[in-house]
Amino acid sequence: MKIAITQFLTLDGVSQGPGSAAEDSSGGFDRGGWFVPYIDEAFVREASDWLDLADGLLLGRRTYEAFARDWPGIAEPDPFTARMNSLPKYVVSSTLERGDWSPTTVLGEDFAEALTALKAGPGREVQVHGSAQLAAALLDLGLVDTLRLAVAPVIVGKGRRLLTGRVDAGLRLAGQRTTPSGITILEYEVTGPAPLADYEGVPQSA
Repeated sequence: MKIAITQFLTLDGVSQGPGSAAEDSSGGFDRGGWFVPYIDEAFVREASDWLDLADGLLLGRRTYEAFARDWPGIAEPDPFTARMNSLPKYVVSSTLERGDWSPTTVLGEDFAEALTALKAGPGREVQVHGSAQLAAALLDLGLVDTLRLAVAPVIVGKGRRLLTGRVDAGLRLAGQRTTPSGITILEYEVTGPAPLADYEGVPQSA
């Protein structure tokens, strides 16, 4: 099983509250809903294809509670509803004791060990959606296999950013494309620690 991170970002790296004004107003964030104007048919197909690869969802507590509140009430024929509600959920939290969005497994402080065991088992992907703090922690622990970024052509100037703290990772670009509305999709494979080198001039061709 691979761990794949899927994140919606602004050009200035904000991942907070892409879906609505009420999605996540923590820290006084009042610019929620910045991703929605750019959702087009091409992106919906892309996101649906990603979700087809999921054998589970891995979420932080804040995102889990928002998803558990909202997804059971989103009616079909929304193309994601049935899958989001039926997939196994793994929530990383030191405070949550149980989850009501079935089926849910709560992973406590030893989540790294639990996820290492999960990765060693059968399956395709367990996907992280939202959960920026968890995503950063997983990258720092070297547990991430795939990083998918959907970058909207917008700058919001405030809000929680995805890649902060001690994250250190080398990446290989595995795919890139842009939807008609301007969403840039970048798909990376994580290759290990970030490579470093000193510039010694442009190599001379033979």
